[in-house]
This record gives sequence, C-alpha cells and structure tokens, in this order.
Amino acid sequence: MPENEQIDSKYDPRKRRSIEKLKPHEGSSFKKIIAIISGKGGVGKSLVTSLLAVTLLNQGHEVSIMDADITGPSIAKTFGRDNYTCLGDKDGIFPAKTDRGITLISSNNLLDDPKTPIVWRGSLISSLVSQMFTEIVYGEKEYLLIDMPPGTGDVPLTVFQQLPIDAAIVVSSPQELVSEVVTKSINMAKMMNVNLLGIVENMAYVQCPHCGEKIDVFGNVSSSDLSKQTGLPILDEIPIDPSITKLVDEGRIEEYQKDYLKKAAKAILDL
Repeated sequence: MPENEQIDSKYDPRKRRSIEKLKPHEGSSFKKIIAIISGKGGVGKSLVTSLLAVTLLNQGHEVSIMDADITGPSIAKTFGRDNYTCLGDKDGIFPAKTDRGITLISSNNLLDDPKTPIVWRGSLISSLVSQMFTEIVYGEKEYLLIDMPPGTGDVPLTVFQQLPIDAAIVVSSPQELVSEVVTKSINMAKMMNVNLLGIVENMAYVQCPHCGEKIDVFGNVSSSDLSKQTGLPILDEIPIDPSITKLVDEGRIEEYQKDYLKKAAKAILDL
C-alpha cells in the first residue's frame, strides 16, 4: 500500500477504539493488566510470561495468568497444571491454582483431554478469550499477565479493544525475519494506543558453562536494530538456558530463581 494511501475506515482498528471495555468477574480484581505480545510464533511469549509471573511472585506480588493463545496453549503445562480441568458453579469458573498461589486459565484447563485440538473459527476463539476475562474467578491479584497468540488477527484485536490493558511487553529474538514480523505487532499496538514498555530478547545468546563466554547463536544479529526502528528500549535478554527448559518441561517453572527479567518486572512495577 502506498504511504499516502489511507486505510478504509471500515477496516481501520483505530476507528473502533470506542468499544466499551469489558469488566472482570466480580470475584476478580487487578491493579494492572499486561499483555505479552509478538507477531511471530515460537519466539518465547509463553516463556517470558511464565518467567515474568514468577519474577513478580518472587518479589512478593500476587499474579494471575490468562493464556489467550487458545489453539496453542502452553501456560498450564509450564506450571504443571495441564491435567487440571476447571470447575464452575453459579458464581463463575474457578481457574487452576499453582503451588505458590498463581491463578491461571488456559484452554487446556477447559478440556477433558489437553491433547484435544480446538478447531474453531476466529470469532469463536475471540469469544472464548473474552469469557476467560469476564467469567473466571481469578481472585484479588495485583497483576494479570495475558499470554497473547502470534499475529495481528482476531484475538489481539479483541484484547486490545475490549480488555482494559495497561501496557504490553514485546518479545523478540535475534533474527532479522523475526524482527520484521514482530514490528507488525508493535505497529498494531501503537495503532490501538497500547502503552508499550519495551522489548525482551529471548534466545539472545548461549553462555559457555566452562568459561562464561557469551556465544551469539544466530550470528551478529541483535534486537537493538528493532529497538532503534521502533523507539522501544531493550528491557532484558534471556539466554538459551537448559535449566529453564528442564523446569518448563517438568511443569516446575515456579522454582525459577534467576533474574533474567529484572528490568521488565521493574517496568511493570513502575506503572
């Protein structure tokens, strides 16, 4: 599309920002709601969401997580709650609860078998995301982290338009192709007037266990170029760390004690 050509107002999400925001269930309250976004799949949104939740928890804060990646959920598995099926009554639906008190909801928690695929069109998926916000009894929490799906489609549009998002954190990795796709999500968030706190670079490097040298797995590529192009700061870098992979695979991410997301957590607290 030429730079001087205007988007048809019928398709321009900026023209629809007046949609009334949804309210959480009366049994839920949050001081701040943060979306974790990226236009590209596989860069680590769910990992960053999980580590950020545990980082805030380790600092003494109450956290909930909403897994908005309906067709590719991983939050429940990461916290060892993949086989938990949510129950409900007339008062609402009760989410899974971790050993340390994080309340979370993932589409896997709504299925009898977490391996069952959800094969729905976008409108149904968006509707479920809205219900995850309005009908789940998360409790009184300081922060709700929303693990977003990749892309700029129905679900991101639903979240940005209908949920009272306070800010978003962008996840990228040091690859030019990833940066190009992630820029689309950043531009969408800007179009929707979402407050962007900065970028977390996942898979930034590998650290030699013997000498401590940092090795650039993807070559001399960095998210610093993405930062310059978008004006967003690089908050933190997460290396490829086998110990984290082990915790995720075993559903023990709450045992994470490292400090990879110190600046990202501070950016949220500073809100």
